[in-house]
Amino acid sequence: MPMDKITTTIKPVAPFDFELTAGYHTYFRGRYGTDSLDGGVYRRLLDLGDRLALVSVRSTGSIANPELAVEVRGEDLSPQNVIDASRQVMWVLGAGEDLTPFYAHAQGDPALSDIVHHFYGLHLPHTATVFEALVLAILGQQIATAVARIARTLLIETYGLSQTFDDKVHYAFPRPESLSAASVADLRRLKLSQRKAEYVRGIAAAALDESGWLEGLQSLEDAEVVRRVTQLRGVGHWTAQWLLVRGLGRPDAFPSGDLALQRAISNLYFSSEKLSAAEIEEFSQRWSPFRTYATAYLFTALRAGMA
Repeated sequence: MPMDKITTTIKPVAPFDFELTAGYHTYFRGRYGTDSLDGGVYRRLLDLGDRLALVSVRSTGSIANPELAVEVRGEDLSPQNVIDASRQVMWVLGAGEDLTPFYAHAQGDPALSDIVHHFYGLHLPHTATVFEALVLAILGQQIATAVARIARTLLIETYGLSQTFDDKVHYAFPRPESLSAASVADLRRLKLSQRKAEYVRGIAAAALDESGWLEGLQSLEDAEVVRRVTQLRGVGHWTAQWLLVRGLGRPDAFPSGDLALQRAISNLYFSSEKLSAAEIEEFSQRWSPFRTYATAYLFTALRAGMA
């Protein structure tokens, strides 16, 4: 089949800092097969259902007047494929978010306001699907970031669809069918524990449910999303909150049990005093209804040595 190359443009909601946002995305998720940022170009191999498409995104605008050039490459691309790819880019890079209300709210918190000023224009990226968000959260539970990245890389490069562009192999995130068909023993060879292997297979089975309820969570309120997903084995409060943040783009999610988040808040507001998850949860109410964004900016500050 012929390999097409089609370029289009998208306009994120200002302010939008492409380097910060794409950098947050690839740092947070790790370089594990599906996403990369190199030389000012963000790349991801998208699974469009009937075909794969490699998107290469670069900034052609400014923070105040953002514009992104999106190159879509794939076999026999239709106009609808390009539209679908552009929509996925907008979602994955959080380009449709309006940060203005959060920025106004942050002015009442001097520490957060300073962080916002330093990382002005950082949008919060998302996973392409609910399924992807849950699997990545399971892989990241209670282990070091470096170990989680190894497991993610092995999982994606073993079970994800792939396509070669310019002599380089790119991988899409595995489909539920692939992970459901894998045995626990197969997944354990990818450095997953017995339980995590079982959890991943369970989430894959849920994604394949004929009702489509997993990807249909977007239509539910936050509390109902949490209630539904915590019925899945391996999904607790922390994982459910990260699903709201990464997979559904909800503005007021807050993973209070996250140790790195607790450390950032402790360092910034409590002179490094250790706080419980319940105390962190109560303290976070000052940022509601924008706790998702506060979380993203606090993590960014922690990585930059500001918290």
